[in-house]
Amino acid sequence: MLLDRRMRRLLLVAFAFAFFFFLLKPSARRSFYRPIPDDDDDDNTPPPPSKRPPATPSSSSSTPELPPQSPSSSQSHPVIRFHPSSFSWSTAKQHHPPRPPLLHKLPPPNSHSSVPTLHPVQFFFPPGYKPSNLTRHRRAAVKEAFLKSWAAYKSHAWLSDELAPVSGNGKTTFGGWSATLVDALDTLWIMDLKPDFYLAAAAACKIDFAKSPDSSLNVFETTIRHLGGLIAAYDLSGEWALLEKATELGDMLYMAFDTPNRLPPFWLDFEKARHGGLRAGGNEPSAAGASLSLEFTRLAQLTGEMKYYDAAGRVVDFLEGTQQKTKLKGMWPRMVNYKEGRADEDGVFSLGALADSLYEYLPKMAGLLGRGRPGRFERMWKGAMGVVEDYMIFRPMLGEEDVDGMGEKRDVLFVGDARVHGDKVERVPEGQHLTCFAGGMFGLGGKLFGNEEHVKIGEQLARGCAWAYGAFPTGLMPEIFELIPCEGSWRDGPCKFDEDKWHKDGNRKLQKPFKSARDPRYILRPEAIESLFVMFRITGNKELQELAWEMFQGVVKSTETELAFSAIGDVTVQGPTKKLDSMESFWLAETLKYFYLIFSPPDLISLDEWVLNTEAHPFRRDSRN
Repeated sequence: MLLDRRMRRLLLVAFAFAFFFFLLKPSARRSFYRPIPDDDDDDNTPPPPSKRPPATPSSSSSTPELPPQSPSSSQSHPVIRFHPSSFSWSTAKQHHPPRPPLLHKLPPPNSHSSVPTLHPVQFFFPPGYKPSNLTRHRRAAVKEAFLKSWAAYKSHAWLSDELAPVSGNGKTTFGGWSATLVDALDTLWIMDLKPDFYLAAAAACKIDFAKSPDSSLNVFETTIRHLGGLIAAYDLSGEWALLEKATELGDMLYMAFDTPNRLPPFWLDFEKARHGGLRAGGNEPSAAGASLSLEFTRLAQLTGEMKYYDAAGRVVDFLEGTQQKTKLKGMWPRMVNYKEGRADEDGVFSLGALADSLYEYLPKMAGLLGRGRPGRFERMWKGAMGVVEDYMIFRPMLGEEDVDGMGEKRDVLFVGDARVHGDKVERVPEGQHLTCFAGGMFGLGGKLFGNEEHVKIGEQLARGCAWAYGAFPTGLMPEIFELIPCEGSWRDGPCKFDEDKWHKDGNRKLQKPFKSARDPRYILRPEAIESLFVMFRITGNKELQELAWEMFQGVVKSTETELAFSAIGDVTVQGPTKKLDSMESFWLAETLKYFYLIFSPPDLISLDEWVLNTEAHPFRRDSRN
């Protein structure tokens, strides 16, 4: 009997211990994650993904990518709940259903392929590498600029699309769906502003996408800002409600593909969408329909719902089928005929406005899809960039006084336009702030596809834009400008300055060798710092950080207002600048994020683990390969 009592006691103790261990198991599991340190620890990298089943995938779905674990309820932050919109577009009828139903499906993980493996992107920073105290100080200054802007938005324009940074009003510019709030979600997380992140995320999950003062939405802008912002915030935080909200919005945007040829229009008219009246446009920006693939692919990866990937894949089919049928074979013009599936009518070719992100998404799609599956994106990329090298890249005619004792400063490049007139191709040495993304694009594509010449071109382009910032008294680059180019090929290296040509074609009010500043505004754009950030992560060259800091100082000096920061009317003026009372959401989503990241530890949003969409929203690269 004594032995029985002892055995019973031992069993009870064992049972109690097992039950206690079971209760502690979730927190024990979390202990294997690397914790999110405080800002002072110089590392805000989110935890790796854990296992969680999808939310009832449809019959057409494949296995979804398993999302990261949400923070536990024991952590002190508000619970974020998904609030459905007053109308669900997932129930709307497709009047022009895709045929065949699923032409494109994501390949299963670890699928065999003859396509070569993608190469690593980031420079090998030494283990334990940390930024210097000076770099940390600079990063803190960027964060202060963000905090000032965010505080002004919260106080004066909460839930509005944008803040007017001079008058302090809110603006409705993108459907009234809190564009700045959604756009800034991942920046809040990256800067370790978690209380504000959860405040904003909770508000984002309550947006009613069925209500808007507008009768239609801009498909491209809503996709890159709202859908991209929600997906990235989920990828970083693991908050399930954010993915539910992204899926709800994805279903609404999916209706844009409900056209006879399954190519989307520039505007999604709500009434036409309900009644099957949507049609692709006959003369629309090529980037509009061709820059949806990254967001829709990531949504398909996360949910397992292949309709999103299939929809974007049909636009890629259009690009692939028309690449060699344009007036400048290998590239697509600024305007295309989506309605008839043609790209042979326009003769203007550019990496700037109307076409930019079409090209940006080619290497980024390869990176997102992962190892062994870049396929046609690499082929299209190589074909297009060959044309850019032949007809668009140019070298400005810089004088010796612009060297400042550092010869490499003259080794800069810019991207212009090309215009086809019959059998002739006119090279237009006109630069745009928008084309400054090309440096990072060349660098990323060069690393992924193993082309070191493209990496070098990328750095030369990034340096060119940084030089242009310093060429104006405000320390800022204008929207559109024209330079006197060197004669001959840009591959020949820097050329001698021609005083006669300068006196004939130059603008005496501007620094040599500028011919004009046709649009002298600066609207808080991110493209120049984007390329410096990407090229720093690729090369590890700290001089690029110095160029970034010079640019940041110019931005703050010339755009700061009492409330926040504003677009300005003229970068060529001496003294005070005219503020335009505009602060687009990309100021918080892109510009300040890139400035922050270039001064951050290199494992914060590593380019080997993340792909950033054209609005700088980071998507986790497929790690199952």
